[in-house]
Amino acid sequence: MPVSAAQQLWMYETMVLIRDYEDYLAMAYFDGKMPPNIQKGLAFDIGAGTIPGEMHLSAGQETAAVGVCAHLKEGDSVWGTHRTHHFAIAHGVELNALTAEIYGKVTGLCRGKGGHMHLFDPATKFACTGIVGGGIPHAVGAALAAKKRGKDWVAVAEFGEGASNEGAFHEALNMASLWQLPVVFVCQDNNYGISVPKSVSTSVESIAERASAYNMPGISVGEVDPEAVFEAAGQAVERARSGGGPTLIEAKVFRYYGHFQGDPEPYRPKGEVDSLREQDPIPAYAEQLKQQGVLSAEAETEIKSRVTARIQAAFEFGQVSGYPAADEAFQHVFAD
Repeated sequence: MPVSAAQQLWMYETMVLIRDYEDYLAMAYFDGKMPPNIQKGLAFDIGAGTIPGEMHLSAGQETAAVGVCAHLKEGDSVWGTHRTHHFAIAHGVELNALTAEIYGKVTGLCRGKGGHMHLFDPATKFACTGIVGGGIPHAVGAALAAKKRGKDWVAVAEFGEGASNEGAFHEALNMASLWQLPVVFVCQDNNYGISVPKSVSTSVESIAERASAYNMPGISVGEVDPEAVFEAAGQAVERARSGGGPTLIEAKVFRYYGHFQGDPEPYRPKGEVDSLREQDPIPAYAEQLKQQGVLSAEAETEIKSRVTARIQAAFEFGQVSGYPAADEAFQHVFAD
């Protein structure tokens, strides 16, 4: 499927937005968590600061999000996991509300009750969960609903390679294939399930191989390249939308940060992250677009300026917004 210049520019700008947002968030997260006497060997307090709780960042995984979401339209849904800001942003979740939710503020997507691992946005039909593989059956449910309602909506399940070892993954793929549901399973292989390398946790070299067990196409994208993902996702989304059933895509990605912020990462070989950053797909894609005459130096500057302004505005919104009132604790939780 050919990619247009407009799609190329959208993918590039969205990757820059995701990366810069995550890098900004990586710094903001530590506000109030680092004790003054950190030099004495005291660790940061995960429950302290303006952003409480764990934080899982997706910097390095942008290509999977933009390559898939470039094909989605109104009515399509995305179901994510604990590391999912990249898909939220690429799918159009409003940046201010996303940021406010991360800060636990009342102006957030879930009025500050979900935090960064439990985002829910009915406007774009996006949701995620902190349970590994937990969003995969939800995507199948959304696809079933679309089919029963006679809609051409596509559901996307995005997850890491570790989730492919969960029972929910196998049950969901079996049901989606059996009922020929319009769902695209997107497995992002960043080589680590928390701290465990894929080589010692997974029985197959490529997760895409597992598609054959469920009678669906499996596509492996070995390049960390937005256009390679775009091509694979184009086939899968079109197949789903036209009634052809599900597809499993495995996309190679990088994980530049630890499993969570504050992760000391003793399990990673020395110099691994530096080596991966040398293969950063964002500057590589910028150079490709410049050579093709799609991206000018002036346009690149404008994109970076626009991205910076959006991020600064979102974090200011999140920081100055108020917290939910105490009496909201029992509201919006269970239906009467």
